[in-house]
Amino acid sequence: MTEPDDLSRRNADFAADRFIADLGINPSGNLMVIGCVDPRVDPAGVLGLRQGEAAVIRNVGGRITPATLRTLAMLKKVAEANKGPGTPGEFTIVVLHHTDCGMTDLAAFPDLLAEYFEIPVAELDSKSVSDPLGSVRADVDVVQQKVRRPASRVTGLVYDVTTGLVETVVPPTPLRAP
Repeated sequence: MTEPDDLSRRNADFAADRFIADLGINPSGNLMVIGCVDPRVDPAGVLGLRQGEAAVIRNVGGRITPATLRTLAMLKKVAEANKGPGTPGEFTIVVLHHTDCGMTDLAAFPDLLAEYFEIPVAELDSKSVSDPLGSVRADVDVVQQKVRRPASRVTGLVYDVTTGLVETVVPPTPLRAP
């Protein structure tokens, strides 16, 4: 069991050896990753991200829900309020799903899932809850329909928890401008 004292010691090691004091609030890699809370799928580790390179949103299943869309809209405003020289180039939203996701266990609870996605139970099939390839396609489609960012794109990846590899399911696709 990880104890709070362990966390304090680990933080002291981090502060002494790996802390980067001058990171900006906006991601240096022009990258937003939306992934699952599953501890096997830490986006920074899985994708080899450096501190400050990406903003990361984690939720159950790494799904694009209305709450996720609201968070993206708020983060866009934070980024606009903190404009600086930034990193030139496109901004990329990565939807990262994975195999053996606990969300598949929730398929037996359609009312709970419908509430999570804020949709009627009859529309749950469109979310491909039990299929990571289908779910990442469905969520990329939601991003393409709902998110407006100039010079931005979205991609969909599925991480295999048995091999450690990601598969590009949806290649980087431009988003519509506002």
